[in-house]
Amino acid sequence: MTRIKRIFSVLIIALLTTIQLVAVPVCATTSSDLKKQKEELENKKSETQDAYDSATDAAQEIAAEQSELGEQIDVANDQLVGLLADISLIEDEIETKEGEIETTQAAYDEAKAQEEQLYTEMCARIKYMYEKGETTYVEILMNATSFSDFTTKAEYVKQLYDYDRQQLEAYVQVQQEKAIYKVQLEEEKAELETTKEELAEEQALLQETLEEYKTLYADYETQLANAQAQAAAYKEQLKNQTQQIASLDSEIKAKEAEEEAARKAAEEAAKKAAQEASNSSGSGSGSSSSSNSNKTYAPAGEATGDNIAAYACQFVGNPYVFGGTSLTDGCDCSGFVYSVYKAFGITVPRTSYALNSAGTGVSYEEARPGDVIVYAGHCAIYLGNGRIVHASSAKTGIKYGYATYRTITSVRRFV
Repeated sequence: MTRIKRIFSVLIIALLTTIQLVAVPVCATTSSDLKKQKEELENKKSETQDAYDSATDAAQEIAAEQSELGEQIDVANDQLVGLLADISLIEDEIETKEGEIETTQAAYDEAKAQEEQLYTEMCARIKYMYEKGETTYVEILMNATSFSDFTTKAEYVKQLYDYDRQQLEAYVQVQQEKAIYKVQLEEEKAELETTKEELAEEQALLQETLEEYKTLYADYETQLANAQAQAAAYKEQLKNQTQQIASLDSEIKAKEAEEEAARKAAEEAAKKAAQEASNSSGSGSGSSSSSNSNKTYAPAGEATGDNIAAYACQFVGNPYVFGGTSLTDGCDCSGFVYSVYKAFGITVPRTSYALNSAGTGVSYEEARPGDVIVYAGHCAIYLGNGRIVHASSAKTGIKYGYATYRTITSVRRFV
């Protein structure tokens, strides 16, 4: 503003000078005086013209700088809207995950309490039998004094046996439930911690953008309020789209859940059969599992969506490391996407925020294997049929999942 005022001050002074020169009466007495006055007037006019031209050039330069500044402000506005939307979505997902953890924790506590109660009851039962001298079912029958007494005691033994068996089965079942809830609780907590790390990263990026924004635009508070309003509208739009996607995807998820249950049942049956065969043969051979360092991986091959998806699946089970890019030793979500594409000679952005606007955007309905699914502070590689593979958390590592498990911000295509 100081520079503009200075330019227009110069312009006004120049114009006033011209006006004053025009208004000065000519009081010459000779032609020489007239020529001299004319020459002086022409000189002043030339100076005024030069000053005007300079002011005009400066004004045009300021206009160009203002135009460039406006473009930078527009970019900063877009970044603010996207970051605020991402942060709001992540905060909502943290709140939802905390609710899930509370529910799982309650179920775990209830199973643990049932386990302790059943254990106490069984201990009391054993203590009672010991104090009564009825340490085994056989001893009870052997103490019969007659056939009638034997028949009575046999019925009593059967009832005791049924009761003890039911108590034991209930105890085993509640132990299994507790173990399942414990694993689920640990995974949910691990995902929560990863989501909080993503939130911290997005907030740091937001703070950096805000600092840049302050240097670009004086009316910072007004523009920030506008960006927040746009972010709120964007967030609501994303939620509505996610609900529509989830509704369309519900039948696929239900079918896949059935298939997953059948697969797990088949795996359990296979494990049981293998265990029985191992027990019968008495083999003491060691484990055949190998570490990730000994595992071999197929090369990347041609850069097609199907090949990218297939190549990414090879690393399921490998560790999650925040900030890492190694597909074998550990990587985070964007490091996983970056390294998978790098294997095909394709360079993609290193952060999920940058991925959100890179490549070619497509709708979720148009998504195909190899596309990148971007969430608020997270990203994954799409496998088709609503499934993804991604570096999830430090607890679960690289794993499979459903594409709509979180709100999708965009789908990007690079091949």
